[in-house]
Amino acid sequence: MIWDDFLNSMWRDWRGSGRNEDRLESPEWIGQWLSEHRLTVPHLPSPQEMIELKRLRDLLLRIVQAFTAGSRPDPEDLGELNRVMADGPVVRQLVQTDERYRLDYVPTLLSWTQIRAEIAASFAQTLADKDPARMRICSNPDCLWVYYDDTRNRSKRYCDDKLCGNLMKVRRFRARKKAGD
Repeated sequence: MIWDDFLNSMWRDWRGSGRNEDRLESPEWIGQWLSEHRLTVPHLPSPQEMIELKRLRDLLLRIVQAFTAGSRPDPEDLGELNRVMADGPVVRQLVQTDERYRLDYVPTLLSWTQIRAEIAASFAQTLADKDPARMRICSNPDCLWVYYDDTRNRSKRYCDDKLCGNLMKVRRFRARKKAGD
């Protein structure tokens, strides 16, 4: 999804070194992210556009944090999300594939304002189509990756059971072993 890759652009070393990296500031990461999501923009973000992108990331994180805390997002945050989406007009276009039809949304702008609107719309679509209570923040305090829990019993605690899950299991084991010594 566009929104979760964007939201997780603030990388933290899940192993606990304390290192972190704002990948939004990496032209390589931005280029790869745009390409992966088939988004087009004529230039890298200006300093003001970067500020707006980071504001959007903070906004999405606040909304996710509200859901993970079992509450509802602040109505002002939802209003801001709507304002961001309103800045990105699209034209609806019916496209014929082999045997079916699909509705495409073609942006009318090629700008970072449009990209922000696409991110916000992706997030809003998730809120509308899926259960927001399944949004999670990784339980590894060094990671804090945001993900959508699509497990049947809604029990996923870590963004990746093999990485963060195993790391936390080892940490718990070592803490019990140390306490027993």
